Amino acid sequence: MFRSLFLLFLVVPLVEIYLLIKVGSVIGALPTVALVVFTAALGAVLLRWQGISTLGRVQQALLRGELPAVEILEGAVLLVAGALLLTPGFFTDALGFAALVPRIRRALVQALLRRLQARVFPFPPDDGGPGPGTRGPRVLDGEWRRED
Repeated sequence: MFRSLFLLFLVVPLVEIYLLIKVGSVIGALPTVALVVFTAALGAVLLRWQGISTLGRVQQALLRGELPAVEILEGAVLLVAGALLLTPGFFTDALGFAALVPRIRRALVQALLRRLQARVFPFPPDDGGPGPGTRGPRVLDGEWRRED
């Protein structure tokens, strides 16, 4: 985990610097800075629209009495997308804009849910106990009496 984070914090800034230098050498420094600011502003507007839409779906699911797990995870992905879009650079902007595309975001959320489910329930239930694929709680018949 530490190694992955270390590589992430080392590689991403290097890629960003490389891309900024390459784009700046082609279109110039001032247009490059303007483009970075423009993508951040555009990302903020799109993020707001997507966030409001996701919040509406959360409210609809709650009104139906359902747990809005997918919508909540989509909100978390949108939060990360917002952080990526506000980070100066073209690589993080590309990742942030990709997370704003509903199909890509839903695919990412479904992959996250599968991974989470595999960690929470690592083995398939074979005894009818709780877990994915069961039809409900097991019912045990019995008698009881209250002793005060």
